[in-house]
Amino acid sequence: MFRPCIDLHDGKVKQIVGASLTGRPEDLRAHFVSPRPSRWFAELYKRDGLRGGHVIMLGPGNEAAARDALAAWPGGLQVGGGIHLENAPAWLDAGASHVIVTSWIFRQGQLDWERLKKLTETIGKKRLVLDLSCRKTGHDSAYFIVTDRWQTFTSMKIEPDLLERLGQWCDEFLVHAADVEGLCRGMDLELIAQLARWSPLPATYAGGAHSLRDLEEVARAGGGKINLTIGSALDIFGGTQVRYDDLVALDRKLEMERTRLAK
Repeated sequence: MFRPCIDLHDGKVKQIVGASLTGRPEDLRAHFVSPRPSRWFAELYKRDGLRGGHVIMLGPGNEAAARDALAAWPGGLQVGGGIHLENAPAWLDAGASHVIVTSWIFRQGQLDWERLKKLTETIGKKRLVLDLSCRKTGHDSAYFIVTDRWQTFTSMKIEPDLLERLGQWCDEFLVHAADVEGLCRGMDLELIAQLARWSPLPATYAGGAHSLRDLEEVARAGGGKINLTIGSALDIFGGTQVRYDDLVALDRKLEMERTRLAK
């Protein structure tokens, strides 16, 4: 239910306001820059059995840090950021359980289904996560998938037919609500509700979560399909709203309850 993260920028673990990743250094807003290496976080998640966390490379210069994290927990973490057909197998060989892909399968704002097909045929459906991170345009109530560090709008809306089609080619979805990412001001409940209703696959939501109640709410509203990432609010990322140990304890409690109800 809780999926941890390791966001990398310039080779360091950071928590960044998603909308500030414009590519211009003066725009970047980082809430937290860790003095600890990526490996430290991977080892922590391994200790607590938190599988399925995502290592995201936000731009160039993060490959070594990503490889260090994957080496610390082979098979326990997913990796994304600049992944394409040619390098995806190497990242899996480096220890990633899945590769996370967005920008490479889009060209000129359109999804390239042939590229997606080739990628799935090369690495297998069970090793691929599609990043459907999205934003609203301001003049449309729909959510549009964004690429290139969440700055470029595509023509693809988050809607049932699209999720159903994409679900045939991957194992999971990762969805950052980019407009609230890193702000710790609350989740995008509308987007979470849409994912819970429409997604044919497990999906991990990230963006704005800032309390233990958020995990409980997603567990209840997600029907067992929606996982939650909490980043900037966590004490291990400099936050003051959520203690990491408390979150792990609640996650285990909710998992035990779900297992009991499933019997």
